[in-house]
Amino acid sequence: MSLLLATDFAPDTLSAWAEQLRTALPGVPVLTERNPTTDGDVTMALVANPPAGALSGLPRLGFIQSMWAGVDKLLRDDTLPAEVPLARMVDPAMSAAMAETALWAVLSLHRDYFRYAEQQRAGVWQQLPQRRADDVHVAVLGLGEMGRAVALRLAGNGYFVSGWSRRQRVMVGVDTCYGDAALADLLRTADVVINLLPLTVRTHSLFDERRFSQMKRGAGFVNLARGQHVVEAALLAALDNGRIGRAVLDVFHTEPLPPNHRFWVHPQVTLLPHAAALTDLTSATAIAVANLNAFREGRPVSHLVDRTRGY
Repeated sequence: MSLLLATDFAPDTLSAWAEQLRTALPGVPVLTERNPTTDGDVTMALVANPPAGALSGLPRLGFIQSMWAGVDKLLRDDTLPAEVPLARMVDPAMSAAMAETALWAVLSLHRDYFRYAEQQRAGVWQQLPQRRADDVHVAVLGLGEMGRAVALRLAGNGYFVSGWSRRQRVMVGVDTCYGDAALADLLRTADVVINLLPLTVRTHSLFDERRFSQMKRGAGFVNLARGQHVVEAALLAALDNGRIGRAVLDVFHTEPLPPNHRFWVHPQVTLLPHAAALTDLTSATAIAVANLNAFREGRPVSHLVDRTRGY
């Protein structure tokens, strides 16, 4: 029984993960590459952006643990063994980091800190109107682990928060709604829209010309989920015509973002290099090991992916 690490990590990062796992899983060989002499012993895999085919042809593979919360890229890999259970990473440390990024983005939009930064560069001394937090309506789309953490952090800081999901969810302190009709109504009233939806067939290109036209004029748009949720040309058009006041973007169709992309230079775009919530080595290792041990001992594993739903 051995564990295969299948990632696109740089050698030093891969080495750090392997060292942590060997310490946490004494007696379990931790492999960082395929070898015909050891492939027959691999029963578990820990993956992060594995190359296509990295897990094919492993006759005893019984469990795959992802290091990332999102598994859309994994599910698009036709070589991923369809019969092997797959679990996604649900790490409170990542959820807390995501909530911090969302709070920074909302505070910066609410208190006009992005505009003050522009004024500084232009040498302009001018106070802007100041709103109360409870006058700012924030819509959080997607109420999974991260979405709930974000909604609760914002509500705890005094914002009027509404959460939207495909299916009905109930949260204390946060108004919730669900379904397509409710989404259109929510977009018309929200001052800031935060996307934390999983990427599925239904949510791919969700934010297109029609959706942006439904949003409150001048609203802020914060995408912390996946670049493929957004039709980039439609977002740029909405920014150019003032429908969207500012976009804060952490994810993109192509990463790294190409150097000639308009997002780099658009005056109403603030971008991050997919850094809103990075995987924490220590906490993620502990969570992965707990799931791996559950599999080894024949106990139920946590956060299994429903491949028909895409998350």
